[in-house]
Amino acid sequence: MTRSLIVLATLLILLAGGCAKRPATTAASGPAPKSSAGATGSRPQAAPAPGEASRGAGPAQTPAARPAPRDYVTNPALKDINFDFDKYAIRPADAKILDANAAWLKDNARQLLLIEGHCDARGTEEYNLALGERRAKAAMSYLVARGIQAARISIVSYGGQRPLCREQNETCWARNRRARFLVKPE
Repeated sequence: MTRSLIVLATLLILLAGGCAKRPATTAASGPAPKSSAGATGSRPQAAPAPGEASRGAGPAQTPAARPAPRDYVTNPALKDINFDFDKYAIRPADAKILDANAAWLKDNARQLLLIEGHCDARGTEEYNLALGERRAKAAMSYLVARGIQAARISIVSYGGQRPLCREQNETCWARNRRARFLVKPE
């Protein structure tokens, strides 16, 4: 009995410890596009997204020719979308924004896309990283359904680590629940 309690307590301590404090990243399935500079680097991959009540695992590192998130830049033609609290469903008004983003991406086929998933400050870091990843994946799925090649798209989740607004009210939190779109030439 005592041994069982010790094992259970040890497991609970390990689970409560969580994962490292770094953004979860993943790339689209399919072959990685070749960079115009021919550089190789590493592509972080996240574990599959957990359920709403689950806590995520840390990302694993695998080699690939995918540019790092710091290599991408903003483009005024690509607009952010926002999400409801604790949700990752694309809202109708944001679908129109994604349609415009998809049209730009079709006209600029030599641009690679990075989708950042963001959350507000509420929730644990692990939960927000997983939710941010689901938001980025939802935006990616929408764009792929509109004809954008999945191989051009990478995603990263920053959870609540990069807020636009730091005030503690719903208006501010709503601005932080977003997917952001950055590009890099192939």
